[in-house]
Amino acid sequence: MLFTMKNRISVRWIIILSVLLLLVIDQVVKIIVKTNMTLGEMIPVCGDWFYINFVENDGAAFGLKFAEGPVAKMALSLIRLVLVGIVSYYIHKYIKNGAPKGVVVGLVLILVGALGNIVDSLFYGMVFTESTFTTVAVFDPSAGYSSFLHGLVVDMFYFPIIDTYYPDWFPFWGGERFIFFSPVFNVADTYISIGFLYLLIFKHKFFNF
Repeated sequence: MLFTMKNRISVRWIIILSVLLLLVIDQVVKIIVKTNMTLGEMIPVCGDWFYINFVENDGAAFGLKFAEGPVAKMALSLIRLVLVGIVSYYIHKYIKNGAPKGVVVGLVLILVGALGNIVDSLFYGMVFTESTFTTVAVFDPSAGYSSFLHGLVVDMFYFPIIDTYYPDWFPFWGGERFIFFSPVFNVADTYISIGFLYLLIFKHKFFNF
C-alpha cells in the first residue's frame, strides 16, 4: 500500500513515536543489564543455549571490530551518526514520494538500531562508572569512565545453540571448539538485522515503485 497525501503527516508522527518507543526498549534493557551485572557475568535463561551475558565493545554490531584505539572508536561513532542522517533522509524521501510502507518499516528498524548503539557510544562513558569483572556500574555523571563519543556499547544476548568440538580428523580445526551462534548482541543489533533482512527478502516487492 502506498502513502497518500492525506496520511503522510500522521505516518511521520507514527514513525517518530515508534522510533522513541523502540529506542526506550533498547536503552532500558541495556541500563538494567549494565547496572545489575558485572562484566562477563552470565545468567542462563533457557538451558545451555540462551544466556544473558553482559559484555561491552567499542566495535560495530555483534561486537565486530575493524580497528583498535580511541581514534577508531570516534570514527565508528561518527560513521553511525552519518548512517542515521542518510537513513533519515531516505525515510523522508520515500514517504514524500509515496513509497510502499514496507520500505519505511525496514528503514525505520535500521534507523532505530543505529540510534540505540549511538546513544551508548555518545553518552555512556560520560554518565556511568566503569563496569568491571568485580563491580557493577552506577549512574554517576561526575565519575564517567570515558568521554563523549568514546562510550562502550552494551551487549547481552548470547545464543550458543551448538557448543561442541570438531572431531580430531577434521581438516584445519580438528579438536578445536565450535560454537554456533557465538556473537553477543543487543536489542539495537536485532532491530538492524530484522530491518536489513526484511528489505532483502521483500526487495522485489518494495523497490518497483
